[in-house]
Amino acid sequence: MAELRRALGRWDLTAIGVNQVIGSAIFLLPADVARLVGPWGPLAFLAIGLLSMCIALCFAEVGSRFDRTGGPYLPARAAFGRFIGFEVGWMMWFTRVSSQATVANGLALALAFYWPPLAGGLPRAALIAVLTVVVTFINIRGVKQSSWVVNALTIGKLVPLAVFVMAGAWFVNPANFSPLPPVTASQAGAAALLLIFAYGGYEVTGILAGEAADPRKDVPFAFIMTLLIVATVMTLTSAVATGVLPGIADSRTPLADGAALFLGAAGALMVSVGSSVSMAGNNMGQILNGSRSLFALAENHDLPRWFARVHPEYRTPENAILFTAVVALALALSGSFVFLAAVSAVARLVMYLAVCLATLVLRRRTPDAEMGPALFTTPLGPVIPIVASIVATGILFGATSQQLAAGAAALVAGAALYAVARR
Repeated sequence: MAELRRALGRWDLTAIGVNQVIGSAIFLLPADVARLVGPWGPLAFLAIGLLSMCIALCFAEVGSRFDRTGGPYLPARAAFGRFIGFEVGWMMWFTRVSSQATVANGLALALAFYWPPLAGGLPRAALIAVLTVVVTFINIRGVKQSSWVVNALTIGKLVPLAVFVMAGAWFVNPANFSPLPPVTASQAGAAALLLIFAYGGYEVTGILAGEAADPRKDVPFAFIMTLLIVATVMTLTSAVATGVLPGIADSRTPLADGAALFLGAAGALMVSVGSSVSMAGNNMGQILNGSRSLFALAENHDLPRWFARVHPEYRTPENAILFTAVVALALALSGSFVFLAAVSAVARLVMYLAVCLATLVLRRRTPDAEMGPALFTTPLGPVIPIVASIVATGILFGATSQQLAAGAAALVAGAALYAVARR
């Protein structure tokens, strides 16, 4: 039976992680945060970036123990057994496929600004279908080809942000950062939860370990670099947007409005194009990572082996890719993704908490055939995994009743699927 091709380097993995974190939200988020905490926004971005790094360090440590496809599914399985591992892997795939549907619709709406018929009907459906077919074709043709496209789209989304930051820095007005208003605990908590979700996505970085040239060394590197790059970009973007745009909290498109002030209409267009490129890249990454989550479950006999079939020539998990694409397309065209997006809060809690606790559990385990010794160890002993676990648990307290109900339903569905698969 054919095996996956190990063709990814550490910077390929980093680009995949950055691509998943930086989506369309960064083009709107500075205003959303400013509405909660005012000019404290850039510091909020930096603070949550540091807390997210605690979780990423846990992912880096457990990732250095495995050289197979699976991401958070593998350490959760090793630490807590097959059922917990399955639920983590199932929620990983579930969020990827629903996110793919969400982003495809978001791209259609963004392009509808320039051609209104794309907002609905047959033109919208055709665009979503063509986008899905294209990214599916690229994914099946090879992981290296997929990584080239992801690398290009990641650069394409970072360039407009870099231009915005470097050009906008000359137009920052220090008066926009004062006076710093008092912030209540509820406002700070709401901003923190919003940003924890905004920083989410880096958990996919280790999913493709089975296609990396030196996964046990490159995966930890990629996790750390992903968070460093993302935190830097998000913090600087927020700082410049706050500094150049008076009354940023009243803006619906803060980066486009800010760019229009110092670069004119061309600047606003640059940001709009960057947002569309960002969504296209995110969509490409969703199917790349979602299909590998499904493949990993089948490779470890937690789903039918049909999902683990590898294309004999392209060495990609073709059945998992096709199934993920078909489900995402159905969700996108039916509109079901609107409800399924509520699952993301509980899904992220499950994945983050499982990995943070697994970091501590696996330190006491003897390496075996499935798990090697950690080639990277998070500093400060148990402190960072404990802090990371607290941060992850905070998601639960900020989740709405709808999110909790949707997440519980997804977990129950996963348990039922696990029972069927085991039979």
